Amino acid sequence: MIELNSVTKVVRSGTEDLTILDAVSITIPDGEFVAVTGASGSGKSTLLGLIAGLDAPTSGDITIDGDSVTAMTEDDLAELRSRKIGFIFQSFHLIPSLTAFENVLIPMEILGLKDAKQRARELLIDVDLTNRGHHYPTELSGGEQQRIAIARAFANQPKILLADEPTGNLDSRNGSHIFDLMTDLHSKNNITLILVTHDQFLAERAQRQIILKDGRVLSDEKKVQLQINTD
Repeated sequence: MIELNSVTKVVRSGTEDLTILDAVSITIPDGEFVAVTGASGSGKSTLLGLIAGLDAPTSGDITIDGDSVTAMTEDDLAELRSRKIGFIFQSFHLIPSLTAFENVLIPMEILGLKDAKQRARELLIDVDLTNRGHHYPTELSGGEQQRIAIARAFANQPKILLADEPTGNLDSRNGSHIFDLMTDLHSKNNITLILVTHDQFLAERAQRQIILKDGRVLSDEKKVQLQINTD
């Protein structure tokens, strides 16, 4: 479970303080698919960075599975990310000097996971890129690079997947494919998925939608799951 309790993030902008997030309190249970939407500058990406421990809040507390992220050392945060969190970026962030296969493999080798090469091969199968593993990122299309990034994000078998505009640099066809792939892997692995997106169509397909405005939660709605009686 992810819990944010009165989380505020303030940064210095010139001679003034700029509030990016303002007393945000959110609870996200295990396995939920949440879409976070809002205008540019509403605090969406900052929210993901704080959950991942890539940044620290000015005030408030963030806990994951009962452990306070805000109280962790840098080493503890790195351990948390390696064990529990996968991150998918809009701009892919693949290592250009490594092949697609190696980009997926390297996080597992760093962790010393057994059968890392076999798992990397299976992840390439999951993202339908079995025949592209020997190619370097510059030899892949944008959609293929994002699929490799998704495979890499699942490499450490995370409990939480954070996706920051993962379809933002793709055309509608590739974007739809990436979204379907990501949600299929979410269901298959029963992970918590938090998706930041400007695409309302994609957001509507989430189990829950949180809308941010000016750093605050404007609305937080769960979708009603209809029960069909077959008797």
